[in-house]
Amino acid sequence: MSNATATAVPVPAPKPLPKPLLDERQSTAAGITMWIFVVLPFIALIAAVPLAWGWGLTVVDIVLAVTVYLVAGFGVTAGFHRYLTHGAFKSRRWLRITLAVAGSLAVQGSPTQWVANHRRHHAFSDREGDPHSPWRYGTGVGALLKGLGYAHVGWMLRRELSNRSRFAPDLVADRDMQLVGRLFGPLVVLSLGGPALVGGLVTGTWTGALTAFFWAGIVRMALLHHVTWSVNSVCHVFGERPFASKDKATNFWPLAILSFGESWHNSHHADPTGARHGVLRGQIDPSARLIWVFEKLGWAYDVRWPVTERLQAKRVLLATDQKG
Repeated sequence: MSNATATAVPVPAPKPLPKPLLDERQSTAAGITMWIFVVLPFIALIAAVPLAWGWGLTVVDIVLAVTVYLVAGFGVTAGFHRYLTHGAFKSRRWLRITLAVAGSLAVQGSPTQWVANHRRHHAFSDREGDPHSPWRYGTGVGALLKGLGYAHVGWMLRRELSNRSRFAPDLVADRDMQLVGRLFGPLVVLSLGGPALVGGLVTGTWTGALTAFFWAGIVRMALLHHVTWSVNSVCHVFGERPFASKDKATNFWPLAILSFGESWHNSHHADPTGARHGVLRGQIDPSARLIWVFEKLGWAYDVRWPVTERLQAKRVLLATDQKG
């Protein structure tokens, strides 16, 4: 028998398992709250037409509704989406916080959860794991109609939360974003109650406060919700696909203005980190214009504007695929 000491073979450390797609389910209370903020504004939006026809819509209501729609909408598109989710530009700390607060006024969730959901969408777009693909049930007419409903609103009512530590670890570690997240409840109150307070002060009446709450609070929130949700649903089914992408994202021009350029969704999926989504001639993109203003003022920097050569390559690839 040999007296030589056997050399131990090093055993490689096991690779860490990937973090799960989902966090723990929402609490029952949070789920009920979600239903309230999804269903009631939709009812208010339906009621808005007959109300506007007969009474209750004033110039003050219109000005307040447009103002808050712009602030909250740009907070979501330029802030939550292009900045926090995709890093399309860098900004001063005060602007980062301001955009996160403005986006929270849209009442679509905290910055961290919103970003986690959207990054998960890009990681699994129109495949298993996508939180809101309209193609999840199949390609038949019935399946697609069911999928459109799910992508538009149904996915939010399932109480599933995308794993924030997996999809948004940078925001989880960001104290400013976590503080904004903890203040989400008060910001919701501000989003709905602020217009009522201003409407009441300007008109000097309780009626002015009530109509401002309805139009600039509830109806404004509902409209912005459905415009945003339409990017998840409509902009993965209807429209044009001028650029190659690994999913079914489309450009849908009718929503370009109300969505502040977000409905150029195929262009976005072809170049996710680009600061401008409306990259072709005639494509209106208000969010890109706002980012341009930020850059000119020195508030934003390292902006990722579209690269012509990259976009041309994407269009060539699409043409090649169609020939095949």
